[in-house]
Formats: sequence, C-alpha cells, structure tokens
Amino acid sequence: MKGFKSALTSDKFKYTLGLFLFVLGLYLLIAFVSFLFYGHADHSKLDISWRKLIADANIRVENKAGKTGAFLSEMIINKGFGISSFLLIFMIIITSFQLFGRPLVKYARSILFSLVAMFWGSLALGWLLISINHEGFVYLGGENGYYLAVWFGSLIGRAGTFFLLIFSLFIIVLLGFENFIPWLKSIFGKKNRSSEIEQDSEVLEAIDEPIVEDDSISKVINEDDLIETIFDPDQDAEVELDSEQVQQSIDGQQVVEKVENTEEKELEMTVEKHEDETADEITPDTLEDYDPTLDLSNYQFPPIDLLEDHVSGNAEVSNDELLANKNKIVETLRHYKIEITKIRATIGPTITLYEIVPAPGVRIAKIKNLEDDIALSLAALGIRIIAPIPGRGTIGIEVPNQKPEVVSMRSIIASKKFQESTAELPVVIGKTISNETFLIDLVKMPHILVAGATGQGKSVGLNAIITSLLYKKHPSQLKLVLIDPKKVEMSLYSTIEKHFLAKLPDDEEPIITDIQKVKYTLNSLNMEMDIRYDLLKKALARNIKEYNKKFISRRLNPEKGHRYLPYIVVIIDEFADLIMTAGKEIELPIARIAQLARAVGIHMIIATQRPSTNIITGVIKANFPTRVAFKVASMIDSRTILDTPGANQLIGKGDMLIASGSNITRLQCAFVDTPEVENICEHISGQQGYPTAFMLPEYAGEDEGGALDADLNNRDELFDDAAKVVVMNQMGSTSMIQRKFSIGYNRAGRIMDQLEAAGVVGPSEGSKTRQVLIQDEYSLEQLLNSL
Repeated sequence: MKGFKSALTSDKFKYTLGLFLFVLGLYLLIAFVSFLFYGHADHSKLDISWRKLIADANIRVENKAGKTGAFLSEMIINKGFGISSFLLIFMIIITSFQLFGRPLVKYARSILFSLVAMFWGSLALGWLLISINHEGFVYLGGENGYYLAVWFGSLIGRAGTFFLLIFSLFIIVLLGFENFIPWLKSIFGKKNRSSEIEQDSEVLEAIDEPIVEDDSISKVINEDDLIETIFDPDQDAEVELDSEQVQQSIDGQQVVEKVENTEEKELEMTVEKHEDETADEITPDTLEDYDPTLDLSNYQFPPIDLLEDHVSGNAEVSNDELLANKNKIVETLRHYKIEITKIRATIGPTITLYEIVPAPGVRIAKIKNLEDDIALSLAALGIRIIAPIPGRGTIGIEVPNQKPEVVSMRSIIASKKFQESTAELPVVIGKTISNETFLIDLVKMPHILVAGATGQGKSVGLNAIITSLLYKKHPSQLKLVLIDPKKVEMSLYSTIEKHFLAKLPDDEEPIITDIQKVKYTLNSLNMEMDIRYDLLKKALARNIKEYNKKFISRRLNPEKGHRYLPYIVVIIDEFADLIMTAGKEIELPIARIAQLARAVGIHMIIATQRPSTNIITGVIKANFPTRVAFKVASMIDSRTILDTPGANQLIGKGDMLIASGSNITRLQCAFVDTPEVENICEHISGQQGYPTAFMLPEYAGEDEGGALDADLNNRDELFDDAAKVVVMNQMGSTSMIQRKFSIGYNRAGRIMDQLEAAGVVGPSEGSKTRQVLIQDEYSLEQLLNSL
C-alpha cells in the first residue's frame, strides 16, 4: 500500500495523468465542435447500441473525432448538460495544468464555479427551449436541463422558474465576482457629490468676490445674501445647510480680511512643521513599493540543471541486512541479560536507526555502556547509542549502512521543502535519518560554528550552505564576506564579486586571505553593524525585516540616509589559523558581531579543523548557539564543539551532527562537487552585475602609516632580535615575528615598520612576504651599529 500511495503521489504519475487529461480535453473540444456542425447527419446513426456502432465498420460518421467522438458528444451534450458541457472541457484542461505544476487559475474556485455554471446553464437553456417550443437535433440544455425545467415548471410554473433562474444567477455572480457589488453601487447608489462640490466652489467664489475689492476695507455679508447665494433656482440640486453652519459661515465672513504676507507666513510655518514630522518617515499614497531587485531586473537564478545527480548505484539497504543487524543487536543484548520488547528500523542515506524498547526494569546506562560490544558484534564503525531518544521513549542504535547513499545537492535543492520555503535565509545542508530534507533559516540560527577533522566534509558543507543561498536569494538581497586564510578553498567564488561579494574599498582581491585584511574587514563589519543600528533607531524598527519593510513601502526617506539593507553572511573557512596569528584582534570583533549583529542582518559561519579549547573559546561558544560537527578524532573534541560526545563516532564523508539548543540531529551532508560550484558561479558571473562589489565602511587600522611614521630613535626592545630572525630566515613576515616572540599583531607590525625604515626589509607587497634587503648577519651587525 505504501508503494501504491507513493506511486500515486510521484511526479511521473502526475505528469502522465496531466498529459492524458490535456489530450482528452483537446479531443473532446474537437468532438463537441464537430457535433454542432455534423450532429444532424450523425444523429440517426447513434440510435443503435454502442457495441454495434463500434463493431460495424460500415457505419461512418461525419464527426471529426470519429464514432467515439460522436458518441461522447451525444451522451454528454444531448443526454447531459447541453451546450454548457463545454465547461467540462475547461475543467479538464485546468486540471491538467494543475498537475503540471503550472496552475492557470485558482483551481478549487474555478472548478466549483464551473460546475455551478454548467448546471445553471443547462436549466436556463432547458427552460428557454420549452418556452419557445424549439425542435432540433441538438438539445441546447441537454436532457438534464429539459427534465429539470419540466419539474420546476410543474412545481412553481414557468414564471416562477424564470425568477428562480434570475435570483440564482445573481447569487452566482455575487459570489463569483468581487467587483460585482461596487458595480451595482455605481449604478443604483447615490449620485457622486461632484455636483455638490461644484456648487460649493461657486458659493465660495460668490462669497470671495466682494471681499477682494479693497485690501483695507472688509465687507460684511448678511444672512439673507448668503442663503440667496447658496440656493440657485436655475440648478436642479440644492445644498442644504443647517442653521449652525450658516451662522458659522456668517461669523467667518465678518472678520476683517487678513493681510497677504500674514497668510504667507502661516503657510511657511505649516510647511516647516510638516517637514519636521516627516523627517524619517514619509507616507506616499500613490507611489508603488520599492523593488530592490530592479537594479538587476534581468537576473536569472541558477537552474537546477547546473547540479548533478550523484547516483551511487544500488545503495538500498536489503531486508537481509536489516534482519541480520536486528538479530545481532538482540543477541548481544541477551548476552548481558538485557531483554527488549520491541525493535524497529528507520533507514537513512548512510545509517539505519534501530529503535528498541527495553523490558521493564532495565537500566538505560547499562545499554549505553555496551556501545563497543554492539559495534564488535556488527563489525561496523560509527555505532552510536542515543539513550533515550527525546520525545519517543525508545533507545536508538545508529548503525552505518554497508552501501551508503550519496546525497546530491540537486536532490535537496529540488525538494519541495526548499522550493516552497518562505525563510529569509533558507539553508539546506543534507538529509536526516528518515530521508527528509533538513532546512534551517540562518536568520533564526543566527550564527553557525562548523568543526571537523581534515577531509571529513567541512569544506563541502560550507559549499552546500553557500549554494543554498545562491539558489534562493537575489544579489540585491544578500552579500557574502568570504575569508579564506588557506587561499584556495573559496577562490571559486571570486567570479561573482560584482553580484554577491562584499569587501573593503581598497581591497583588490574579492576573497580575503591576508591576516591584516581579515582584521580590517571584521572591524569594518563592526562599523557597518553600528551604522545599521543607527538607521534602525531612526526608523523606529526593531530588526532588519521591519526596517526593509518600511523602506520598500517608501515610508523612509533616502535623503535622510536610509537605504535598503541586504543580509550579510560572513564565512570564515579556517578560524584556527586566524586565532593563532592574530588572537584577540580577531576574536573580539567576531564576538561583538556574534553578540549584536543578528538584528541588523549580519550573520557568521566560522569553520575550523582544530576544535580545541584554545581555538573555540568560551566567548565563541556562548555566541554561536548552532554548531555543526563532522567527524573528529577524540571525545574531548566532540565535547568542545557539542558539549557532548558523539562526533567522534561518526563515519566521515559528510556524516555530521547539528546541535541547535538542546536538540542534536544526525545528517548526511549534501555533496556538491567543484565543477558544480564552477558552473553556478559561471552562470551568475555571465549576467549583468553591479559596477563594483558591495563596499563595506572604510577602516583605518591603529598601526596604519607604515614605515613613514616609524621612529628609529624609539626602537622596540625586540628590534635587534627580530632583525636577526628576519635575516637568518630571509623572510620578512609580520606573522613570523608574532609567532617567534609570542607578541600581538600590532606590536609585530610596528617592529616590521621599523625594520622597513631601517632598510632591513622592503615595502609591503600585499599578502606576499616582504623582500629582505640584508643578505648576511655581518652586514646586519654593521647596520645595527650605525643606528
């Protein structure tokens, strides 16, 4: 039954049925139209039985759809609902497009409306033909309409049937068309007050004329004159004023006329007050909503065909494998006198979850301690016991499949869950044990810490996250800051610089690789965060979603500094290298972004292959609530990432655990290969982009100024030792000085500037090491003695 149900809901069945209905609708259309022209010739031939009509090849019909079309037309039109049966074709066609996933109209409403209209039309035409005694080969209302009209005629008479048809038509149109009531009001409602306004304007003109004759003399209008002016016997309409309104009008005209410059001053005061009230918010009534995607209106999202379907052959778990594992688990537990009452399996892409219900009185800890024994009996790696499974009341034993299945990025991007997601930043990483696509909203995370040993799928996981965002977001809605100290992992994305990347104004490379540039970029992101908070404060918005909603509806004035704010996602591939070389200068701005930047749309994803406590500090862990762990070497590393063991028992190759709050979910990470990423980037870069990358605020570092500001009379106490190290290694590197002497990056940078001023090393060449100008220690000694 499950297979039959899945077959009915599969795309193959939907498209096959949709094509059949589409062809059927066209066939019936040809048959019905032919019936109207040739039905009189075929009418006598259709009186015989259907079997004889089909069997006798000598019987010919004029209908262009053949004998079948002629027969169906006779049965549906004449013996059914008459001409209204054409609505049946309409219902069949829209059903076919609904199955294709391309709905033409609101399906349920159209079907209901068509059915009601078909019945009403049949009855109406049946009543009409009875009234005029029409005779012909085509029953315009069909036998259904004829018999209904006869029955209603005997019940309420022909006149009553007519009124019933009119009343039911009114109800149908009332419920089917939203503009019907406004149309009725425009016909039967009260006349527009435009004529009254015209009369009022004539009154005001009549009142104003005697007042402007002299600037220094005021005129008084008595009550009789005012009433006589308001009532014009030559016009059909009257403007009625009660006695209080008349008295107010009279009193208002008994005031001495204002001087012209006084009116101008009042007008200026009103305009200034209005500008103050709308300093940050404007409320246009006629302007359309602002669309940030119009800058790149022709942008095409990457098609699904750019991704490959990585099929791993026959990767299904056989019944023999399930039965063998179940028996081994039960046998192993019985060796230790542990009885179970129930066991069932859930098959995933790479592992199978066996859920067991122990007998009453069995301690959970006793089963938990048998992890290694169960792994030995199953001859499998990566056995993991979940005791108990939250919310189920069972104990889970995760066993790797003998033939693991590759989860392709194409399969989860094409999934209904991702395609219909309304999340702000939807990210699909992989599939769960139950083969469901696992989707998260990065906005709600709001930052992710990724860790895992080398070669276990960490970089592929980052590519899966980036691919998810590129498939869902427009370049105007998302910007990426890619930091890659290894210099090779994210170089593929440099081609989409003018679409999705953000960087400092003076950076030449779109991917940030230099340690000092990383520091500047993170501090620049802090500045961007502060700027955004100021904008939110002025706009009285609590988060970026509310702010952008106000800006899109044109309630914020761009002349006051307001702008559309795209989401910024910062991705750091090797966090450990940054901490080792820059320490607190990297950790502190990251911690500040993680603490505060969520509300203004800045999110961070940092990855490391060294999940030790000196890399993933308490500050980092406290501000990264969502953590992803691939396979790690030890239980200590697993506890560092997830605060619990488990990551050390994964099987690798994309097998991962994701922890969000207190929930830990095991996933198989989606696989996206390098050629696929290249195809996606090539598709995006081949389209029109922005003139430049998204520019972050310019940041001036504390040690900026270089060798020109270096004071050789106040040299650092490590200057001589640093010079010897540089000459001995023939490598001028700030990070090398920092590591050799265990000092901060700022101090090492100042020493390097002093070495440049002294002529030991050459000027900075970006991410390259400086050229060493002194070739031996003897020449260095002479130089140091001369300083």
